[in-house]
Amino acid sequence: MKKIITIEGMSCNHCVMAVKNALSEIEGISHVDVELNNNRAIVEGDNLSDEVLKGQIEEAGYDVVEIK
Repeated sequence: MKKIITIEGMSCNHCVMAVKNALSEIEGISHVDVELNNNRAIVEGDNLSDEVLKGQIEEAGYDVVEIK
């Protein structure tokens, strides 16, 4: 399963790493790619819950605009 998450609030590589680390903690995720220039994260894994993904990103201090 692959999800593309549009994120607001990232402005530097520190932000990218914070989001990547937060998403990497979720059980079932096999790959995380965070793109600063596109303001998005692409995650791959099994049984990915939109609510869990959004919660982890918001807990790291960023806003989720859309998950597809």
